[in-house]
Amino acid sequence: MSQQGGSPTGHEDDWWGQLYDDSTEDTGPASAPDTLDDRFASVAGAMGTEAGAEGVDEGFAQRGAPWDPPPPPGGRTSTETPVTTVPESRMPPEAAGPRDAPDAGPARDGSPAAVTPADPDAAEHRPRHAADSPLPQVADGTLPYTARHRAAAGKAVPRQAASSPAPAPAADAAPARTATHLDLPTLPPASLDYVGSGPPTYDAEPTALPPADPDELDDLVADTVLDGARYGACTLRAVSVRGDSARYRGEPRRDSLLTARFGTGEHALVLVAMATGARATPGAHRAAAEACHWIGRAVGRSHARLAEDMRAARRGDLKSGLHRLTDRSLGKLRASAAEQGIEPEEYAATLRCLLLPADPECRTRVFFGVGAGGLFRLRDGDWQDIEPRVSEVTGEPVVGFGSLPAETPEGDRLTMDLGIPTPPSPYEPAPEPPREPFRFRASVARPGDTLLMCSGGLAEPLRGEPDLCRYLTTRWSGPTPPGLAAFLADTQVRVKGYADDRTAAAVWEA
Repeated sequence: MSQQGGSPTGHEDDWWGQLYDDSTEDTGPASAPDTLDDRFASVAGAMGTEAGAEGVDEGFAQRGAPWDPPPPPGGRTSTETPVTTVPESRMPPEAAGPRDAPDAGPARDGSPAAVTPADPDAAEHRPRHAADSPLPQVADGTLPYTARHRAAAGKAVPRQAASSPAPAPAADAAPARTATHLDLPTLPPASLDYVGSGPPTYDAEPTALPPADPDELDDLVADTVLDGARYGACTLRAVSVRGDSARYRGEPRRDSLLTARFGTGEHALVLVAMATGARATPGAHRAAAEACHWIGRAVGRSHARLAEDMRAARRGDLKSGLHRLTDRSLGKLRASAAEQGIEPEEYAATLRCLLLPADPECRTRVFFGVGAGGLFRLRDGDWQDIEPRVSEVTGEPVVGFGSLPAETPEGDRLTMDLGIPTPPSPYEPAPEPPREPFRFRASVARPGDTLLMCSGGLAEPLRGEPDLCRYLTTRWSGPTPPGLAAFLADTQVRVKGYADDRTAAAVWEA
């Protein structure tokens, strides 16, 4: 084209006139007849009188499937009834001649003839469509192949019976399979929305998102985290879900979940760590995430020794070592609070961890942590609360780590409380808030067991609502562990009065 304001030169703008000039013929209908019936007649003539339209249509009628492809011109399979050919003299006018041929009239067998337009002049001047054009029929009343397609795509046309009736089924033959008698697999019942005396106060789905800082987008926490794996003889499912109250108020999830594998092969060690930040504090989600990261680094750097102790069943060494790693991780968390100018109790978190060896010959499962939560075991259809009990005892031997040979019946070593104050840790400021007691449990799993470690958001309804225990028993007692989506749905079953975040890790033993 020419520049704006310039005069055209040469054939520069001819393409515009050639494209939109009225003298140029458009790509409209061709002068030669090219309708649907004309194409059918051409195909029928090319195939010959021995493979006419009636033969194609009878094949469709015998198969009973109007949208199946036509049989190949070269022949038919031996399992079908031979078709009857129709000579050209019996071909319908629409298939044998041009469109303006006279009406063929009623067929000799009494079937209705092809429908013609009531007003030929009006039909001559209006566009012809497949739904408007008459439907040709062969002499015995059946519709040719093209007419069948037009009838199915447009207005429904009653279909006449084929010239050769199909054989009647035997009396003892099985009924034909229909769409209402499909063999569908039996699906498990849908998961419940809630259990207990009534529906919870809040909605089941998220309502509001937490506020976001454009300069601190890494601080955002997803509503739900879901993970899983299978190592050795166990299958792991882990999830962390924002509570109903936090979803309603637009608060971030205070629970944090970490699943990590350290090492390779049978010497690998799987760590599941979950933490819950302090309630009603602005940085609760950050404190929980930091606690998981610190314990993850500590366990990862010592995973080879920890895996060896688990295979050798060194219970005392495991407890003392994990106690030291936990103290260091929480000490770093308190040091971080001091750097931010925050009170230690405002930047604190509970911490619960589970160690799973990848060695299929090792069935030892180790739990350790600090703070509230739950540790349960589903065995033989019954739930067992196996949360380690911690009691304050003065003047008597207390469970700890040391070099004394005496041990408890569970294998824990004992040391005497001599009243000597413990020096402060270099990783935490002084004075420090009262510490939560360290919890530890090492157990040997049995085939068929399900071990569940969870935060307080799920532990409290499990202890307070028997219907939730019964429901999870029916869902988790099957021969195979649930998938990720099913596990998420099961852990989200709500109970009125419990609206905190829920974080859970379940292990199914093969």
